[in-house]
Amino acid sequence: MRRWSIRQDDGRTSCYGRLMELFDQATNSAAGAPLADRMRPTTLDGVVGHEEVLGEGSFLRMAIERDAVPSLVLWGGPGTGKTTLGRVIATAADAVFEPFSAVLGGVKEVRAIIAAAKDRLRLGGRRTILFIDEIHRFNKAQQDALLPHVEDGTVTLIGATTENPSYELNSALISRARVVRLEAHEPETLETLLERALRDSERGLGDLNVEVAPGVLRALADAADGDARRALTLLEQAAYHAHRVGEVLSRELAEVSLSAPSLRHDRAGDGHYDVTSAFIKSMRGSDPDAALYYMARMLEAGDDPLFLTRRMIIFAAEDVGNADPRALSVAVEADRAFRVLGMPEGRIVLGQACTYLATAPKSNASYKAIDAAIAAVRSTGSLPVPDALKGRPLKDDSEYLYPHDHGGHVKQEYLPNRLQGARFYEPTGAGYERHILGRLSQWRGEGEST
Repeated sequence: MRRWSIRQDDGRTSCYGRLMELFDQATNSAAGAPLADRMRPTTLDGVVGHEEVLGEGSFLRMAIERDAVPSLVLWGGPGTGKTTLGRVIATAADAVFEPFSAVLGGVKEVRAIIAAAKDRLRLGGRRTILFIDEIHRFNKAQQDALLPHVEDGTVTLIGATTENPSYELNSALISRARVVRLEAHEPETLETLLERALRDSERGLGDLNVEVAPGVLRALADAADGDARRALTLLEQAAYHAHRVGEVLSRELAEVSLSAPSLRHDRAGDGHYDVTSAFIKSMRGSDPDAALYYMARMLEAGDDPLFLTRRMIIFAAEDVGNADPRALSVAVEADRAFRVLGMPEGRIVLGQACTYLATAPKSNASYKAIDAAIAAVRSTGSLPVPDALKGRPLKDDSEYLYPHDHGGHVKQEYLPNRLQGARFYEPTGAGYERHILGRLSQWRGEGEST
């Protein structure tokens, strides 16, 4: 059994983190605590899912078993088990678990935790796990304040974040901690968790003796969208409702608890960029179904539809280009039409533009061409313009050959002398670009008009 005390070895009372730990323990064991808290595993073997992180032979499992867990940053969405894993690590190490919220506390509270951890280590040899929830909310100065105490072993830091640590945490802090990615739970994992909660009479819902119709647990697992806490909450609501009315927990009864799934996506966080990336890559890969799906994900999550039209305008020029010159007009007109219509009718315009771009022939030749031209300018500087092309009156007007007098094309050097022969635009031959390629090949190879 774990040993807990609210008195420090020097007689001082612990900071609120210890009191919160004691309160959580009492609450979790109480009959009225939420099912998700009651079912929180306390040992490594009790954790479901995350085989890639906690499976046999994995880094973290071996570190826990050897009692050699370094400071960690646990990165994952809501309900992926970040807090649970932090508590399991503290239990396995027989260390004091100090939970702390980066939203509710600041440097002053952290200093109190550090002071208590130093005394505890010096007088009793007991280690402290400092668990900081939403650590990405700490600013640079707050993160820097942790560094010396992590380095000297005063605390083992476990930070929890829903955001990409590479973007949200200082490189100095990242270099002193191991980042562990906790993926959203698969529906099969959540279904196992729900079955366990139904059978458990001590902490779960076993005493209710609720009969569950086939497929209901899977429906609840699907609705939870990878969030174990949400899955258990949905089950608790549905099971108690079935128990009250004395009926089998059917799909119809479960609908009382089910609502639209909470999408793991926010307009400013990592999920936003992941889904946006998938949307663009699906269009680039010419998969209209996937592109529509990711577009719908963003719309349902509350993204600004005009963000989508801007991305499609960029895509039309970058990835379709001259393979279908109409694509840019379609994207621009979609933006204009949406501004007139708004939602919900505007979704039809977005869908049309999305499917047009996804099924259009693709070429990034224009995109590569402008970047190549910019690179040439940056490397060569302001090269002299050929005399024949200058705007001032020429001594000999015959130096400039007027293309309209030569059938629309004439063999003449237009680039500065140093860059003559350079090729920035190389059409791919996809879609309309095959016509452009044919003309350029003839002009560049033979110098004849077409």
